[in-house]
Amino acid sequence: MQWPGRRTKRTRSVRFKLLAIALLPTLVILPLLLGVMMVRWNSKFDALLTSKVNGDLTIAHQYFTHILETTGEQIEALGQSVTFRDVLASGDRTRIDDLLATKQAELGLDFLYIANRQGIVSGAAPRQATPRLDADWPVIATALSGASLTGVDIFDNADLAAISPGLAARARLDLVPTPNAVPTTRDAETRGMVVHSASHVSLPMIGAEGIDGALVGGILLNQNLVFIDTINDLVYRQGSLPEGSQGTATLFLDDVRVSTNVRLFEGRRALGTRVSAAVRQNVLEDGKVWLDSAFVVNDWYISAYEPITDSFGKRVGMLYVGFLEAPFAQTKYESLLIIIAAFLFVATLSVPIFLRWARGIFKPLERMTQTIARVESGDFGARTNIDQVQDEISLVAEHLDDLLDQVQERDKRLRAWNEELNARVDARTSELREANRQLEATTKQLIMSEKLAAIGEITAGVAHEINNPVAVLQGNLDVVRDLLGENVRLAETEFRLIDEQVSRINLIVTKLLQFAKPEEYAGFVERHSPGEVIGDCLPLVQHLLNKADIEVSRESLATRLILMNRTELQQVLVNLMVNALHAMPGSGTLTLVDEDFDQKGKPGIRISIRDTGTGMSPEILGRIFDPFYTTKRREGTGLGLSISKTLIDRQGGTMTVESEPGKGTLFTIWLPEAD
Repeated sequence: MQWPGRRTKRTRSVRFKLLAIALLPTLVILPLLLGVMMVRWNSKFDALLTSKVNGDLTIAHQYFTHILETTGEQIEALGQSVTFRDVLASGDRTRIDDLLATKQAELGLDFLYIANRQGIVSGAAPRQATPRLDADWPVIATALSGASLTGVDIFDNADLAAISPGLAARARLDLVPTPNAVPTTRDAETRGMVVHSASHVSLPMIGAEGIDGALVGGILLNQNLVFIDTINDLVYRQGSLPEGSQGTATLFLDDVRVSTNVRLFEGRRALGTRVSAAVRQNVLEDGKVWLDSAFVVNDWYISAYEPITDSFGKRVGMLYVGFLEAPFAQTKYESLLIIIAAFLFVATLSVPIFLRWARGIFKPLERMTQTIARVESGDFGARTNIDQVQDEISLVAEHLDDLLDQVQERDKRLRAWNEELNARVDARTSELREANRQLEATTKQLIMSEKLAAIGEITAGVAHEINNPVAVLQGNLDVVRDLLGENVRLAETEFRLIDEQVSRINLIVTKLLQFAKPEEYAGFVERHSPGEVIGDCLPLVQHLLNKADIEVSRESLATRLILMNRTELQQVLVNLMVNALHAMPGSGTLTLVDEDFDQKGKPGIRISIRDTGTGMSPEILGRIFDPFYTTKRREGTGLGLSISKTLIDRQGGTMTVESEPGKGTLFTIWLPEAD
């Protein structure tokens, strides 16, 4: 049972609140803090890796710059040395070639030669070299103008072959298809990336002071494994990376690896492979430094790329250093797993302790809640029965038992009073319910009687007031005919029209009387073909058909005749057609069908009027034949369907309706066949 006047409330066990208080810090707040710390640690860890690879790139860049500076200084020092000038002044080509070959080997150059502004070579190493001196190169132009310059230049394979066929062969690399690289139609890289250095020298001439010339030397970087391995050894010394990681360095000509220690597979370097499209776009085309993860040949590396520009200032390649990402990613995952395992271990140890402490609180509270629930359900003998008073909650439970004892005693007295009161109330309620039912039925009958009586009085009055003037008109019209005699033919048409209109007024008055007292003014009946009557009704509603895009579907299948006043049948059909057209304000289909149909073994004719309009709900459908009930508000009186059904019922027929919201309405009229 439920206490009188007490509302039922949604309750939630204190168990969940206590558990939430106990476990929220351990199972929610602590994981959130650990998650935030892991995210921050992960970002800092990634930033540290990026910072490291940026430092590695700085070392590689410094070494590459050192190579350029050293090569330039050595060639400039050679051009200014006394030995070189003495040998050059001798004009002995053999001595010059010997000196250049010796210095080439000492300086670690791939070629070294002397040429004047006209491109005439005075000496070269290797001896068979016939290099082409192109004054358009900034390095050469600077040397011929009296200074020294060192830079990176890209040599065509033909230029390398002119110096040494071995250099041309070393520069050629077959391109290896590489995932993520920009598509290309080339199958080989034949150009060479050269550390190109030139210093001004004065060449002797017989009988003259000398002419400007250039001492030119260079190092081919394609497949220069000593150069690239030295960078890798400088950047990634032993112990600088964790176990399992591997440092790599690469020199790119355009986007092709021309010197690298990245392995395509065991024992073969990834020469001829190409950089990914994303790195190419960022470094070669946009001129930016790449510091991020990148897919290098067949694995992910923490990578750093910077563009290399030639002596013209054009970006022609890239310098790369990087190390395997997998060991660092594994370290992050291991750290994450360790933290998760530690959290689970701590939670496994602490949660049972928290649950035991919480149980000591919510167990007595649950027993009190259960006791109160039993009392509310009618068991007034329920008690908590907590014997030992150990804390405040147990003390409250004891007080609750005392209060329940008092409530049980008072409930016994209240029940006795309640039973007596209920018996009296039931008796009076039954009497009032019966009286109210009779009153409602009587009220409905009175309202309907008053409405119909008023309509009858109004109709009778209207008929009386109209019939008298009409009778006077008709009588005077007959007098006028008699007075005119033969001259009446002069106005025969006018008299005929007056007779027709007077007859029409009489017909209207008769209809009003039929509405007020249909049993007294039913009019005469005659046999009709329902198809003809329907055809006569269509012109009467043509003005409504013209207002909307409505299609009329007509089927006349009936062969039998019906016995009914034609005007009354037209009234019923026109009313149903108008209602159907009002239900289709925009467009639709009006279907009219008449056919022979036997109902309960009695022959007759069935007329169907169907529309595709808005339809009616079951609530409206149950009231449409009630007098004065209408859904048209300002346009209707609520009498059309009521009168129509009365006229059909009076002829021994039936009118039914089927409708569904949104699917239209079907009215069906059945009338018996005329004997």
